[in-house]
Amino acid sequence: MNTVWSRFNISSVVLGFAFLYLPIVLLVIYSFNESKLVTVWAGFSTKWYVSLLSNQSVLDAAWVTVRVGILSATVATVLGTLAALTLVRFTRFRGRLLFSGMVFAPLVMPEVITGLSLLLLFVAIGLDRGFITVTLAHITFTMCFVAVVVQSRLMTFDRSLEEAAMDLGAPPVKTFFQITLPVILPAIISGWMLAFTLSLDDLVISNFTSGPGATTLPMKIYSQVRLGVTPEINAICSLMIGVVALGVIGASLVNKRREVQRLRDEQAARQGNG
Repeated sequence: MNTVWSRFNISSVVLGFAFLYLPIVLLVIYSFNESKLVTVWAGFSTKWYVSLLSNQSVLDAAWVTVRVGILSATVATVLGTLAALTLVRFTRFRGRLLFSGMVFAPLVMPEVITGLSLLLLFVAIGLDRGFITVTLAHITFTMCFVAVVVQSRLMTFDRSLEEAAMDLGAPPVKTFFQITLPVILPAIISGWMLAFTLSLDDLVISNFTSGPGATTLPMKIYSQVRLGVTPEINAICSLMIGVVALGVIGASLVNKRREVQRLRDEQAARQGNG
């Protein structure tokens, strides 16, 4: 019985991963297709990647997307970390329930409602739609994801480390930057990567809040797909997949290196105490 269930579980996992990743693999493969027809393989070629270098509209959209992603992810990481610290360290204050609901509301709010609400807000305050409004919108819906990641790490944080540092004379600010921040830094990096990826991928909210000169790459791809899928679109998507994959791998390597260094420091401390 155990063998039957084991085979069933393995088959389920294989089929699940194939359903998720096989289309991505096919997309990358057909981005090197010689033919203009995406369903007919005519040989290996990199001409569609070369043609992207001369497509100024795509390059402009990619540059807008990268700038919006980096800026919004950075601001969202700072605000999300502060929100997580507030929710974990200050368990009782007036309006905590309202504050918590406002922080995590974008997690469950449909993107159409979020985008429409932000659009009405920008129109009401007279802010012209463009790069700034897209960035503000992305900060709004990515900050909550950072707060969730950092909050989960703070819930398991050993407060005795901070207490020991303050007993030795370290002020609260110095304690935070030298004790707390290095411990929760992997969670902060993960939150930044998640925010950047969500910003890079967003289409619905960007459509509501963008304006002239602020067309993001997902918007550009969607407008071209409506006219028909071409190998050039496959090439654009493959590059996006590569950027995200490199970012995830880089963040994993940094977190792993910091974890190894932390274990070495703990081992050295035990040997010193011994």
